[in-house]
Amino acid sequence: MIRRREFITLLGGAVAAWPLAARAQQTAIPLIGFLSSALPDTTWIGFMGAFRQGLGEVGFVDGQSVSIEYRWAEGQYGRLPSLAADLVNRQVAVILAAGGSDPARAAKAATTSIPIVFVSASDPVQTGIVASLNRPDGNVTGVSLVGAALEAKRLELLHELVPKASTIAMLINPNYAGARFQSQEVQEAAIHLGIKPIMLEASTESGVDAAFTALVQQGARALLVAQDPFLNSRREQLIALAARHALPVIYSLREAVAAGGLISYGTHFADGFRQAGIYAGKVLKGAKPVDLPVMQPTRFELIINLRTAKSLGLEVPLIMQMTADEVIE
Repeated sequence: MIRRREFITLLGGAVAAWPLAARAQQTAIPLIGFLSSALPDTTWIGFMGAFRQGLGEVGFVDGQSVSIEYRWAEGQYGRLPSLAADLVNRQVAVILAAGGSDPARAAKAATTSIPIVFVSASDPVQTGIVASLNRPDGNVTGVSLVGAALEAKRLELLHELVPKASTIAMLINPNYAGARFQSQEVQEAAIHLGIKPIMLEASTESGVDAAFTALVQQGARALLVAQDPFLNSRREQLIALAARHALPVIYSLREAVAAGGLISYGTHFADGFRQAGIYAGKVLKGAKPVDLPVMQPTRFELIINLRTAKSLGLEVPLIMQMTADEVIE
């Protein structure tokens, strides 16, 4: 994982990385407050690059016509209210809330006047971010990536890849807003597939290590890592543990497979952040969140790493390879 200062420099647009003279030149331009529950890592460089691309599509250039102020909770959800309040005190023009539903809820509790654009894989209606997708109420709109509603499909794909695995573990962050729904969905799907599910929880780095120890002891033959900002940020740790225990693992983000993971299925998160950038730009131009329907994904992708499959001694079914959006060989 890269150090925070290096990360902020790579992201670009962070006030802490600018020379004083440049900061003075930016006082008159709109300020976007970025609020996330996640740890800053290389995945977020791509996500925020996509967000800036969306801003550019409606005429805003980070560092020239707009600037971004970053706030990271680093997996500590209890920090989100104070971070949101800090952005409100900075008098930002719009807040981008990303990394689950908790950042959006914290921002919503902190202000009823500053527009909020969220990016969340949880159901925004079910988690109380908005009352309706077609006509969001108040000062909140955004992009619903429905990643947390795809766990049953991920289990099905993992079972297809490892059909002899009668016991499959699922790793969930209990602090994630959609954790209970994820757990229920997988347990119901496991019944239909004739699989014995082992439900494990982790919300810390040491908790992830402990979960792997537990699943090995309980005889799990494969693992589903639930959609969650914290678990997504631990992908290098998860990939290393999976390799050490020769365990097939399915993830929610393509970035995990690109880094050496076996398989992923989910929405195209970077495209969701690009759409959020477009919405943020529209808000900066005067659009009201209530007039911007919550956007939903149109792209779902299956990514497979054949090199990792070979190292695990797995034969990926040809039909799965043919239907995959990308196969890493």
